[in-house]
Amino acid sequence: MAEEVTEVSQMPDFVIVTGMSGAGRTEAMHVFEDLGYFCVDNLPSSLLGELVRVNEETEAAGERRRLAVVCDSRNGDFFGDLEAELAAMAEAGISYKTLFLDAADDKLIARYKSSRRRHPLCTDGTTIWQGIQRERHMLMGLRDRADFVIDTTDMLPQKLRSTIRGLFATGSERKGLAVTVYSFGFKHGAPYDADLVMDVRFLPNPYYDPELRPLTGLDAPVRDFVRMREETIEFERRWQDLLDVVMPGYVAEGKQQLAIGVGCTGGQHRSVALAEAPGGIPKYKGDPVAVGHPELRQGERGAEVLRESDNVLDARAGGSAGAGTGKDA
Repeated sequence: MAEEVTEVSQMPDFVIVTGMSGAGRTEAMHVFEDLGYFCVDNLPSSLLGELVRVNEETEAAGERRRLAVVCDSRNGDFFGDLEAELAAMAEAGISYKTLFLDAADDKLIARYKSSRRRHPLCTDGTTIWQGIQRERHMLMGLRDRADFVIDTTDMLPQKLRSTIRGLFATGSERKGLAVTVYSFGFKHGAPYDADLVMDVRFLPNPYYDPELRPLTGLDAPVRDFVRMREETIEFERRWQDLLDVVMPGYVAEGKQQLAIGVGCTGGQHRSVALAEAPGGIPKYKGDPVAVGHPELRQGERGAEVLRESDNVLDARAGGSAGAGTGKDA
């Protein structure tokens, strides 16, 4: 998977995002949030200095936060003070970077027509085009003094995200997906929050081995029973091939979290062993990975209950139980 890197020490502490309405400011704020910034949208420019002061007090208390703030024409009369406020901050020695987002008029009109939202400067019955011209005139000075200008006319959101990261997040600290892998049992219901679900009930079931039944996939005998089989080895290889395809796509789309559910019948044996398997999760890629087993925490139902359920299942199946169709794990 392609790496995304961030040198924290080089990232600016304070970023002001402005520009044309409809040029991608909301998407930009999502990027800064993902980079760990504390983001404020539609802040009146007169409050910039106060925000910096409060943040400095917070930093003095031991909590450092990088700030990203959107100031735009939605502020109405307050917005006209932004250039003066930025000049005052510079005189006070406050370091900041400004990002200006722009796009061609016809593209902005098309975006507003598509979203059916009202342009912030069309409150008096003017057309979208007239509102855009007003805004351009209002923002002319800010565009000229901006540290970075991005024209989003022909940009998809993915390209805008990568462009902003390239400007503000370059260096050596790796950023990738935060991956959660968890086992579950289909008899308790399929998970609602998993991005990827893998059903491993096709594998031979340790539950039908009397010595393995009371154990879980965290125990070496069960782990060996599940993973040392030829079909499991082949499955893990193909499973990793699938992850190698989908995970770079998730990263490219700006996804920050990935939940992978590995399911067997009861969530005790096969799913647990495979969720823990290094080949079954993208640990080797360097992504932060959390592994959980919620069905183990829901409590063992008791040997008598399990045996009774198994007897009923065996009776219905004519006394035979095929591999991968067990009551548990």
